[in-house]
Amino acid sequence: MDNPTGIQQTQEICENKRAIIDQIIAENQNRPGAMMVVLNETQGKIGYISPAMQKYIAKKLRVPVGAVHGVVTFYSFFTTEPRGKHTMKFCMGTACYVGGIPQLMEKAKQITGTEIGKTTADGNLTMEICRCVGACSQAPVVTVDDEVIGHIKPNKFPALIKKLLES
Repeated sequence: MDNPTGIQQTQEICENKRAIIDQIIAENQNRPGAMMVVLNETQGKIGYISPAMQKYIAKKLRVPVGAVHGVVTFYSFFTTEPRGKHTMKFCMGTACYVGGIPQLMEKAKQITGTEIGKTTADGNLTMEICRCVGACSQAPVVTVDDEVIGHIKPNKFPALIKKLLES
């Protein structure tokens, strides 16, 4: 088993991202829980942690790449691919589900030509599923970036998506 994590071995990290990671590691490598701190800061500053970055971080921290990969894939906060300029999350809590979120997700896929969990080709919108956002009285709910948008009406929803794609 040459590659148990499935991480691609041929990807490279551009020099500016490597410099960011090096600085994060230098500042945090001796802290308790250094790996989690380094991963959090890398996610925050770069926006994602690619398989090549995972391998690089593992090497620099002298931990198995599988340990880094395990953390990145376990916590939903981390992403391995660049995210869009905007993020739309579809609440899948019971009230939102019953209120029509599955239909809104299908409409979003039709309008954008992109699957849920992916980013549009132009890089403007990443669409994701989330669990309950705690706004059940406003179901169905989506979040756009950090804004909760409730009482989404199917006839108004396409305009919201088109606005995000154009901004």
